Amino acid sequence: MSKTKTLLASTAFGALALLGVATAQAAPDHAAQMIRSTSKAVCVNPHPDHAKLSALVVGFSQSQGNENPFRAEETKSLKDAAASFHARRYIYTNAHSNEAKQVADVESMINQGAQALVIAPLNATGLQPAFAQAAAKHIPIITIDRHTAGTNCTDYLSFMGSNFYKQGEISGEQLARATHGHAVIAEIQGAYGNSVETARTNGFAAVIKKHPGMKIVAAQTGNWSTTDAQKVMSEILLAHPNVNAVYTQSDTMAYGAITALRDAGKKPRQVKIVTIDGTKQGVQDIADGWIYADDETNPRFGPIALHEIQNWLDGKPVPQHIVIKDHLYTKANAKAALNSGVPY
Repeated sequence: MSKTKTLLASTAFGALALLGVATAQAAPDHAAQMIRSTSKAVCVNPHPDHAKLSALVVGFSQSQGNENPFRAEETKSLKDAAASFHARRYIYTNAHSNEAKQVADVESMINQGAQALVIAPLNATGLQPAFAQAAAKHIPIITIDRHTAGTNCTDYLSFMGSNFYKQGEISGEQLARATHGHAVIAEIQGAYGNSVETARTNGFAAVIKKHPGMKIVAAQTGNWSTTDAQKVMSEILLAHPNVNAVYTQSDTMAYGAITALRDAGKKPRQVKIVTIDGTKQGVQDIADGWIYADDETNPRFGPIALHEIQNWLDGKPVPQHIVIKDHLYTKANAKAALNSGVPY
């Protein structure tokens, strides 16, 4: 790959055209990639060499284990996209929630000859050494799912993900609707130190402040873990047995909260739960009455991420921020969604 320099431009990128190309690139049949919006700010390669991904080694750095349904679908999406684009070779690593390992993983992929990278960052900081090594070899990087420290067009080209603040707002709105604006709320937050937890916390809080009859009586981290969330929910119920509403920032934590509620003798629909992810189990829990609403976090980044890397190689503008379109699952559409196979 020829030496490249970075250049900022203000040309808007055609979201509909991008969507048309991305969905054509063998996105999963049950849920094609969708884009809600793209930034006007872009990165443009001023010295494109027009190399094709079919001639390159592509690497993907996953941050957490695939026992999480979101991570499993995300991993599958990248693998399928690499096959669809006929990448010469595909390298995959998994940091298993270890920041130092993720840095080492990226550096290892570069040493193995990776010429283009997609990274799902674990935390909001920590990847700078890996970014520096990639920049030294002019390797384009797309980051997905979680924001991390760095500069667009220098450390990485683009960030792709959901609107996490909006997800928190939607959860608050749905809980207000479920409780008619009168709720004693337990909030189970994600792991502290990453942008997703912060945005989902702040978005939810902004909505709850508008409803004087709704009060958050406990807010603790569940570390994105089913086991941790079950323990936290059990402790909250001991201290606040009058809790009638729960906000969990991921489906994995919702599963734990539901188990704790069952253990406490609660019945479906007795405590209103809103959550975020849109997994198959989460949507099934809506149909079964345990969850009131579940806002999807779309994990199917693969086709768009590789399409944008190809655009960079060809000298086309790459949006610095791409917001993925998500579904909102409720009782009104849960059964139909399950029957159609859309949830992951």
